[in-house]
Amino acid sequence: MADETRVVQAGEWRAALLAARDDGYRFFDWLSAVDRTDDDAAPGFDVTAHLLDVSTPGALRGVLLVTRVADGQPVESVTGVYAGAAWHERETHEMFGIDFAGFDDGSGLAIRPLLLPDGFEGTPLRKSFQLAARASKPWPGGKEPGEGHESAKSPGRRRVAAPGVPPADWGPR
Repeated sequence: MADETRVVQAGEWRAALLAARDDGYRFFDWLSAVDRTDDDAAPGFDVTAHLLDVSTPGALRGVLLVTRVADGQPVESVTGVYAGAAWHERETHEMFGIDFAGFDDGSGLAIRPLLLPDGFEGTPLRKSFQLAARASKPWPGGKEPGEGHESAKSPGRRRVAAPGVPPADWGPR
């Protein structure tokens, strides 16, 4: 059976996850985001959470909750509903720049970096993020064979004789 998908309004995010938990989806699987800033109709980010109902052996049920959040707008934290959401919300905040209002992981600290090194600037999973490697040197690949950066072209291969066959200039002939 395919997972059920529930699309909810951003203001109802926490309530929707709380209702799903009350419906039996007690296992928090993951939470992340998808950059939809190029969507002409409703640009922003789809914040998604996947929950599972594991109460019936052999009958696993899943639900995917999705909400669209405008760039710069916070979404309500669900750490009070699922404690395991704290790691995922920190990662999503760091990689997409989405704020989670009311975030509390029990440490007494606010939402903070999780994976990137100290001093890193930017949100690497946004479509607008410029990879530093691409700014300093061109992409080596090409759309057609033979296209691409000169350093990416493979050198010519030398012919190799079968094992045990001496080279042509070896010994008397």
